[in-house]
Amino acid sequence: MKMQNRREFVWNAARAGTLAALTAGAAGLYSASDGQKETENGFSMPDFSAERIDGKTIASVSGSSRPEMARKALGMLGGMERFVEKGDVVALKPNVAFASPESLGATTSPDLVYELSKMCFEAGAKEVLVFDNPINSPQSCFMISGISKAAERAGAKVIIPSDSMFSKYTLSGGGLIVDWPLFNDPLKKADKLIGAAPVKDHHRSGASMTMKNWYGLLGGRRNIFHQDINGIIKELAVMVKPTLVVLDGVITMMRNGPTGGSLSDLKETNTLIASTDMLAADTLGSALLDRKPESLPYLAMAQDAGVGTMDLNKAALMEAKL
Repeated sequence: MKMQNRREFVWNAARAGTLAALTAGAAGLYSASDGQKETENGFSMPDFSAERIDGKTIASVSGSSRPEMARKALGMLGGMERFVEKGDVVALKPNVAFASPESLGATTSPDLVYELSKMCFEAGAKEVLVFDNPINSPQSCFMISGISKAAERAGAKVIIPSDSMFSKYTLSGGGLIVDWPLFNDPLKKADKLIGAAPVKDHHRSGASMTMKNWYGLLGGRRNIFHQDINGIIKELAVMVKPTLVVLDGVITMMRNGPTGGSLSDLKETNTLIASTDMLAADTLGSALLDRKPESLPYLAMAQDAGVGTMDLNKAALMEAKL
């Protein structure tokens, strides 16, 4: 009960601080260039972002074969060798939130996890760590989703979360991620970070895509953040600077997300997006859900925070068909 009261105090204090900042007109409080506060255990969030190359920020491929689409999209950005170097340890973060079979679209496709892992090894990676902190039993989620088998088939290592793999973390300038347990063990070991997420409806945030995928880094009673879902997605996007994100819209969960549960919730949208700018990726992905970007407040909030751009012309979107 003491721990619960303490967390409630932290939450209320954080919300009060955020409201005070907004009242003061502190629209520029967050910046992607802000430093991260180093916690008492010595962990600071690494910057995994790739070197910028003009004209090679985001690629969208139409087709039906995830492996072929992933290779095409990565090729348009310069190939996996642009992102992964010989000897690298790569942390690969799929969405494995639920103990749900691949067919229901609630988790990242195991075929995509396999292909991305394989491409990392081909580029010279020493190790690929596939990790997430699922809502349901981690072992069940990785097994039933097919991700555990796919990762192991590619030679990657699945990381099942345990208490020792979390440590408390505070986002510099943040109002929500304050002294919060973070699944940072794979991040401490990694040289590069890749996010791979499906496109899904979400009953609170409107959509679950690459930025929402980082929710799986949070430990503790993270459902408390549902009270400010747009704020927490924005803070996660400020906190995490990935090397690359891959957004899988080959099949899109159009309704009843994020869990779905029926094939009638799904639609063939035949699109896969790869990007060094996760905000641009999510902006493009919103169209697959028949939503306008302005209907997802966290997108504009992330742009104001300096995460990336919602302007796909500025991002120099490249498109191809298979």
